[in-house]
Amino acid sequence: MTPSPDRPTIGVLALQGDVREHLAALTAAGANATSVRRPAELAAVDGIVLPGGESTTMDKLLHAFGLFEPLRERLAAGLPAYGSCAGMILLADRVQGATSDQGTLGGIDMTVRRNAFGRQVDSFEQDLLAPALGAGEDVAPLRAVFIRAPWVEQVGDGVEVLARTARRGSAAGEATAEGKIVAVRHGRLLATSFHPEIGGETRVHRLFVEMVRDALLPTQQQLTS
Repeated sequence: MTPSPDRPTIGVLALQGDVREHLAALTAAGANATSVRRPAELAAVDGIVLPGGESTTMDKLLHAFGLFEPLRERLAAGLPAYGSCAGMILLADRVQGATSDQGTLGGIDMTVRRNAFGRQVDSFEQDLLAPALGAGEDVAPLRAVFIRAPWVEQVGDGVEVLARTARRGSAAGEATAEGKIVAVRHGRLLATSFHPEIGGETRVHRLFVEMVRDALLPTQQQLTS
């Protein structure tokens, strides 16, 4: 089937995490959303979402389902991808706090600190100002949900920082977490520390759908020339 830039087919890696919520957000953002569990399903999508979960478990499941190498090859070939929370870790070139046998798909020139914001009990929500995500001074802020979330320690040249955390309170730990990078874009790759799919927030997914549409345009131009 010929890819359609108007309604691209975007897969959600369905091995762990908020798969149903990502599917709903992608559909609301104008995509044809589908689950991906097998290499044949991966081969049929125009873009891929890597949801939250537990990054070491997701790494093992990717290998168990025979998806790790095919997915890494498609990403290297230019497949657009969006990773949230654990998905951000999978897209990072470098990870602090990783286990000795933990691998990543890579693609974004950044260093991510695993579980940087703390344990499950340290989960929190915060309103973010992120103009590139449609959340600026004159519009509603982006409601971000952080659950055992990473943050980005360092980015390389070419990586665009889309959002940073604000200060949540006066406690020392909360002050330390101020100004941390929690959303980035590197070419056709997008990543957030937080879960926009929770609570019905679709602006991140709308940006990703537009990224996939843009990636399809050269293909469409070749088909019609």
